[in-house]
Amino acid sequence: MTIVSLPASAFPPIALGFFGLATGYLIYGPQELFGSPKRDPQVNLATGVWGIWMPGFLQFLTGTYLFAGLVWFHTFTAGPLYMAALAFTSYGVHWFAIGYNRSKGADPRPNGYMAISFSFISLLGLIVFYHVGDWPVGTLFLGLLLVYIADIFATFKIGGDIGERALGFFHIITGAWLIYLMYAATLNFALGFHLAL
Repeated sequence: MTIVSLPASAFPPIALGFFGLATGYLIYGPQELFGSPKRDPQVNLATGVWGIWMPGFLQFLTGTYLFAGLVWFHTFTAGPLYMAALAFTSYGVHWFAIGYNRSKGADPRPNGYMAISFSFISLLGLIVFYHVGDWPVGTLFLGLLLVYIADIFATFKIGGDIGERALGFFHIITGAWLIYLMYAATLNFALGFHLAL
C-alpha cells in the first residue's frame, strides 16, 4: 500500500470559504431584513444561483480541500481544522440545496428542520473554537448559531415576520464578520500580519 504524504502547509484555504459564505449572507440578508429586492421568480433565480456558487461551491471546495489535507495528504495537522472541514463541507452542501430550492421557487418549510441540525453543528463549532482560544472563529460560530435559530423562527412563522427580519439581521452581521475573517486570514498568510483569527 502506497501512502502519499506531502509537506505540511501553513496555508489552509479558509479565506475562500469565509468569502463565499460572506457573499451569500450579504446577498440574502438585505432581502430578509429590508425586503429588497422583493422576491419574485427572477429574483429567486438570481439569488438561488448566487447561493449555489458562492456559499455553496466555495465552502464545499474549502471543506473538501481541508479534509483531503488532514486525512489523505497530511498537509494540515491542526486539530481545529477538522471542525472547519466539517463545517465548510456541510454548510457548502446545504447551500447547494438552499440555492437550488430558491431558484426553483420550492417550498421553504423544510428549511426549518434543516436549521435545527445546523444549529447543532454551529454549537459544536462554537465549543471547539472557544475551547482552543480562537475567539474570532468561535464568534463566527455564535453568529451561525443565531442565524439558524432565527431561520427556525422565520420558517415556521413564529412571531410573525420578526423571524425573517432577525434572520436578515444575523445574516448581515455575520456576513460582515466573515469579511473581517477573510481579510485577517489573507493578510496574515500573505503578508505576515498578526490579526486575530
